[in-house]
Formats: sequence, structure tokens, C-alpha cells
Amino acid sequence: MLLITLIVVGVLVVMGIGIYNQLVSLRNRVTQSFADIDVQLKQRHDLIPNLVETVKGYATHEKGTLEAVIQARNAAMAAGGGTAAQAQAEGVLGAALGRLIALSEAYPDLKANTNFQQLAAELSDIENKIAAARRFFNNAVNEYNTGIQQFPAVLFATSLGFTSRTSFDLGEQRGALEQAPSVKF
Repeated sequence: MLLITLIVVGVLVVMGIGIYNQLVSLRNRVTQSFADIDVQLKQRHDLIPNLVETVKGYATHEKGTLEAVIQARNAAMAAGGGTAAQAQAEGVLGAALGRLIALSEAYPDLKANTNFQQLAAELSDIENKIAAARRFFNNAVNEYNTGIQQFPAVLFATSLGFTSRTSFDLGEQRGALEQAPSVKF
């Protein structure tokens, strides 16, 4: 009887260790995938001043649009409060960038500027990378949240510090951002 009890306790301990290690792995994947988004966002933030300066030379009377982009960039860089706050700030920035790119349609000289073309192409590439990183992050969050909600992990996940994470949801700006601005040269 003692042997059976020891075997059962041993199996439960091994299962507990396995579940804990799996949850740690899932949590680390979420953290790493958010870091990947952060890298892409930093690249976008670094590109924006160059893009604004290029446009500024051609569209001097579009001061409001240029200032809105810079304000949105600064807000996005300073966004704190977790994934939801950062996603909202990035959504506002994406919408402002869309308006900035749309300005090129009104300025043929700007549209023909090779520096603008290169910056717009880099921005488009970064936006694609951000979208891919966001999908990867949201998938990692989904797997993590599912992992902590499944039986038997649900019995002790919260007590071990595993709490639900929030997806990188763009909220109201999603519709505008899913339709990327068309850049024609």
C-alpha cells in the first residue's frame, strides 16, 4: 500500500513539474514574441522623422498632418500600461502614417522623390513585419491563455503566478490599418 501511494505521489509530482515547465515555456514565448513586436515598432519609430522631414520639404502647408504624425509617434514611444495601451497608441500612429503617405498623391514632385520612395518602401516593409510579429504574438498569447485554463493546469496556474495575457488588439483603428494605404509612384 505504501509503495502504491509513493508511486501515485511520484507520478503527480512528475506531472506537476511537466505542467509547470510547459507553462513557463509558453509564458517565455509570449514575452519573446512581444519583444519581437517592440523591435519592429522601434524601427518604425526611427524611420518616421526621416519620412516627415522628406515630406516637409514638399508639403509645407500640410503642417497639421506632419505634427499629428510626430505627436502620434511620441505618444506611441511613450505608451505604457501594457499591451492594450501600446496597441492603441500604435493604431493611432498607423492611421496618422496613412494620412501622411496619402499626401504624396497631392504632390507629384514628392511622389517622384527617390528618398521618399525609399522611405515609403521601408515603411511598408516594416508594417508587414509588424503585422507578422503581431500575429505571432497573438498566437503565443492564445496558446499561453489556453495552457493556463486547461485542466489540470487551471488548478494551480494562478497560485503559481500564471495570469492571462492580452492580445495586441488594435481596437477601433483595426479597420483603417488592415487596409494599408496604397503607395503609387
